[in-house]
Amino acid sequence: MSAAHGEQVRILEEHGQESGRSLNWWGMVFFIGSEALIFANLIAAFLYLEIRNSGQIWRLEFSWVPFIASILLFSSSGFVHYAGNGIRKGNQRQLIIGLAGTIILGVAFLCCQGIEYTTLITGPEHFTISSSIFGSAFFALTGFHGLHVTIGAIFLLVCLVRATRGHFTKQQHFAVQAAEMYWHFVDVVWVFVFTLVYLVPLLR
Repeated sequence: MSAAHGEQVRILEEHGQESGRSLNWWGMVFFIGSEALIFANLIAAFLYLEIRNSGQIWRLEFSWVPFIASILLFSSSGFVHYAGNGIRKGNQRQLIIGLAGTIILGVAFLCCQGIEYTTLITGPEHFTISSSIFGSAFFALTGFHGLHVTIGAIFLLVCLVRATRGHFTKQQHFAVQAAEMYWHFVDVVWVFVFTLVYLVPLLR
């Protein structure tokens, strides 16, 4: 009876790994959900201030930097998906290339954000977090997202180091799966942030 029960547990565990619905997977989903709520609050606060002030204080000087940064970040989503597909097929080379590409593009995004911040802070307007309500909202929202990109890049770097040492297999690669989920989440959040902070004022 115990042997039969053990076999059932083994089958359920294997099915959970194959379907990607293990306890670890659900834990990652709940973690991302909690992070999404924080971003939702920040975005809602930014939107409230935007509506309350009728868009009068939300205009930034046009710059191509955020648009270039967005292209880099959205492109990185394809690389991390490429990495995930690689390890799901047992292709270690594809995994390593995908992870490396994602990290490079993520770091490039952060460099663009650093350039933007430097330009705003040292420019003629001296736009800082203490300049106005918009300054506080802008740096809080974009900075919090930048922090998540940094965390994601570090997470991916750890996965890359482990991948070069052969730690992942076709059957055992949850860390890669979690990193992929987290990175896609960061990309999706940027769609909302970029639209609200940059596109809406530009189209107004």
